[in-house]
Amino acid sequence: MARIKLDIPERIIASFQIPVRITDINYGNHVGNDAFVSIIHESRMQWLNQYGYTELKIEGIGLIMSDLAIEFKNESFYGDVLDVKIGADGLSRVGFDLYYQLFAIRNNETILLAKAKTGMVCYDYELKKVVPVPEQLLNILAG
Repeated sequence: MARIKLDIPERIIASFQIPVRITDINYGNHVGNDAFVSIIHESRMQWLNQYGYTELKIEGIGLIMSDLAIEFKNESFYGDVLDVKIGADGLSRVGFDLYYQLFAIRNNETILLAKAKTGMVCYDYELKKVVPVPEQLLNILAG
């Protein structure tokens, strides 16, 4: 069976600490796959927020997710504080890819929990159509 392999860009554009909540834990007593998606979403929201943006308000447009991939590496547990690092690549006229690395530090060891990618497309929710990436956002993504 073929497995997803994500190549994370070297340049990190943001890093956030996200605590694992008890509601993130599933019947296997570890963070569920759905909770990893929520943690990725939270880190993306924190990244946008530091520029005064939300997913619906970026220089007059919004973002819509076109795809999502997660490569699970290790379990995460209640009490972990995840270090989520975000990188960007795949810039196009109307979108870009965000890459995420999720780590936990346990017993003085950094453990890679997951790698993920979200394809993000700029979207005008009023006109219901794809639009170009705003220049200010391009500058943030390109560093």
